[in-house]
Amino acid sequence: MATEFGRLMDSFSFAASKEVDHPVSIRIVSLEGDEPALKTSTLLERPDLRYIGSNTSPHSDLYVTVQVWAGSKPLTVPVQTAYRAFRAERKWNQWLELPIYYSVLPADATLAITVWDVSPVGGKDAIGHATPFGGTTLPMFDDENHIQKGRQKCIIHRNKKADGLGNTTTPALITAGKGRKTRGKADVMVVDKDAEEMDRLEKLLKKHEMGEIPRVDWLDQLVFRNVEQREKATQMAKRRQERVKRLHMEHANGTPSAQASSSDGRDGLASFLLTVELPRFDHPVVFADHEYDPPPVSSLQNQPLSASQINAAQKPQVQYGPGINANDDGGEGLNNRLIKLYDPEAGLRDNPCEAKHRRLFRSSHRHGILDKDLKPNAKVRDELAQIMSYSPTHVLSPEETDLVWKFRYHLTRDKRALTKFVKSVNWADQSEAKQAIQVLGRWTSIDVDDALELLGPSFDNSGVRSYAVERLRKADDNELLLYLLQLVQALKYEHVSVNSGQDITEDSSLARFLVQRAAANFMLGNYLYWYLMVECDDHSPIQGADTRELYRKVAYEFMLELEKRPGGAAERKMLLRQAEMIAILSKIASEVKASSESIPKKVERVRAAISDPKNELLTFDPPLAMPLDPAVQVTGVVPDQVIVFKSSLNPIKFTFKTATGGTYPVIFKLGDDLRQDQLVIQIITLMDQLLQKENLDLKLSPYKILATSTSAGGSQFIQSQSLSSIVNKWKANPALAYLRHHNPDDRQPLGVRNDTIDTYVRSCAGYCVITYILGVGDRHLDNLLLAPDGHFFHADFGFILGRDPKPFAPAMKLSKEMVDCMGGDKSENYKQFREYCFLAYTALRKSSNLILNLFSLMVDANIPDIRLEPDKAVLKVRDRFHLELTEDEAIMQFGSLIDTSLTSYAPVLIDRFHEWTQALRS
Repeated sequence: MATEFGRLMDSFSFAASKEVDHPVSIRIVSLEGDEPALKTSTLLERPDLRYIGSNTSPHSDLYVTVQVWAGSKPLTVPVQTAYRAFRAERKWNQWLELPIYYSVLPADATLAITVWDVSPVGGKDAIGHATPFGGTTLPMFDDENHIQKGRQKCIIHRNKKADGLGNTTTPALITAGKGRKTRGKADVMVVDKDAEEMDRLEKLLKKHEMGEIPRVDWLDQLVFRNVEQREKATQMAKRRQERVKRLHMEHANGTPSAQASSSDGRDGLASFLLTVELPRFDHPVVFADHEYDPPPVSSLQNQPLSASQINAAQKPQVQYGPGINANDDGGEGLNNRLIKLYDPEAGLRDNPCEAKHRRLFRSSHRHGILDKDLKPNAKVRDELAQIMSYSPTHVLSPEETDLVWKFRYHLTRDKRALTKFVKSVNWADQSEAKQAIQVLGRWTSIDVDDALELLGPSFDNSGVRSYAVERLRKADDNELLLYLLQLVQALKYEHVSVNSGQDITEDSSLARFLVQRAAANFMLGNYLYWYLMVECDDHSPIQGADTRELYRKVAYEFMLELEKRPGGAAERKMLLRQAEMIAILSKIASEVKASSESIPKKVERVRAAISDPKNELLTFDPPLAMPLDPAVQVTGVVPDQVIVFKSSLNPIKFTFKTATGGTYPVIFKLGDDLRQDQLVIQIITLMDQLLQKENLDLKLSPYKILATSTSAGGSQFIQSQSLSSIVNKWKANPALAYLRHHNPDDRQPLGVRNDTIDTYVRSCAGYCVITYILGVGDRHLDNLLLAPDGHFFHADFGFILGRDPKPFAPAMKLSKEMVDCMGGDKSENYKQFREYCFLAYTALRKSSNLILNLFSLMVDANIPDIRLEPDKAVLKVRDRFHLELTEDEAIMQFGSLIDTSLTSYAPVLIDRFHEWTQALRS
């Protein structure tokens, strides 16, 4: 049985404020508190106070306005509550929606809340007949940059309008100890134990409202009643304390205390709290500002960079004179007086001095006859050899480009030097570019890996790209099939106009080459058709409309070319029949996925759909080429061998009958993007070919896989069992017991046939090296598979390039179960395993340029793990090759990696944790 492919989604525990596309709203609940009544003498002295409702009645009509401020400036117009007539208490219970969204709130945003009274004579800070009863300023974000939510009790500053300033005089929150501190200049008043107890109860009530404390109706009613009584008692005790304090101060001074009187002549201070409520969110919302694109630094910003311009985009480093910001003024050297300066105009332009130097230098070596006979001395020859050894990701310095240009005629005999020469050319100089194209014609034939590099995004000259295509014409169809996936991606870097009605193959030499070769070979044509269909189906933001139109035109030209060739019409019809079959399978998978039936019911549903004559799946007449492997002709689907896997996507195993009388099982999955798995299998297939060219057969099993759209595809089903299921069935040395069961041989030391153990050891070594180079993650016993004949292989490549959902994951997956099957780490088989690993690693290091160039062509392919950091994808693979080490040093490093992977405890814990997780899910 094969393992089910699954992927884990990264969980999150908070949201960014810039993603909250919801208007700011606030609920004005109630106003609580009291104040001493005005003295009769005060009313006689100031008749205007008699016209303010709150001075004559403790429940007078008031209204509230709310306004958003930031940076000491208002961001919105005020929003006010509707009229509400109060009787026994001031309660609004009204939601206000402000004309601003959470997503645009700055970090210092505040709510300026003002309670207004009405007076016909106005007064201080009055607006018409409205005079401020009191104000409060509530910050939208707390000290940890979380958005405020839930109920808030805000202090009302009597007779003041909320100012909303950064250094506000009307702060809403004044607390002692832990928690949020006042943003204004106010002293923290410490109250007695009863008040502290009330603060504790209010916090618990807030948690209850947020759902953090379970609700128990009968108990909640008792608690609420007790809290209400305790709050009244606390308020009465507080007023008594204030009166006693005021009497003591008057007795000590002989006159009424100024501090004990309010500004309008009341005996004592007003104490009001405004209760408001803010929206609650499922997760904490943390402030996150918008990230804007950097402003253009020159008029050349939007022009594409060629390889010769990459150096100019580097930030310059400048030395400056002594005594300026130096760490040691007494030092004589300049090492401690370096500073990095960035000139916006130099961001994408050549340094004027370097540009002039290059023009002068190259003009003297441009048309001179002596250049053709110029030969380097021993020192320069060593420097050129060092340049030739650079990987494709290395950027040449100006001195190195000048050196390559100077000896360009001498280097035409070295096929490795062509890509370095192309990088050294200033293609913006028409005269230099013209001569460079002429020199290309003299160059010796280059390898395919260099031709692939010339088709990358860094090389935009049509002459260079045409030269690379000419080299690809010499490759046979089998070799071309290994790179076809990347060549389809290279079409994105062709400079063609998709809006014109002109044939696209006339503008693009690569498109013309692919169409002609694919039309002449159905194997190539089959894969080219499906690769193009997937790109046409990609509507992600990365894939623009022009790119989709480009692929549509190439697909159209391919179909036209098929019609022109003998037998091409039948091949075109074959591709259309494949598309119809995939559409029917997708429909069946969609119905199964959407249904809530049990697995047996879903299996019956699939079998009924296969047997339905309308779907035409029982018999294919004439036989149909399998999209995953066109060399296999299938004649129909076997209903009785259908399997529906138990997972969220419910993949379906379809078994096809072949024209030779065999079967071809396929796992079809809907709702998953298989392009990353497809890329990994393609690279494994390529590496297998490279190793076999070195006479190293590691018995790899790169099963077929094909993405038919961005959310559907199929993979070949290989009869095997996961190490997890093997471990559950056989307890003592499970993998060896599994192989002994299928391939017994009592004459051998391990009781297993020699060829089976040899296959197992070789395939283990091959996959250990390859998965390490590709950085395959999420390795556990469920996606390590073992076939009865000893073939060991990996499945489910949802994490590559060093990504792993589990912490402390090893760089290489080598479990104890794998080594025990070889006879232990002291056995001859294990020593042979290490030798195979070293041979495979050194062989693949020799072809590192080819592998790196293939990944560089995939940076814009919308592969999930490449899309995360496209500029670092190739570098991550390069780092695994350790090209800076010699071969002996690389072997020692890889041997140390094997030892570390085998003795580490982290992989064991990861496997156990995965087993527990799967057990809980089941």
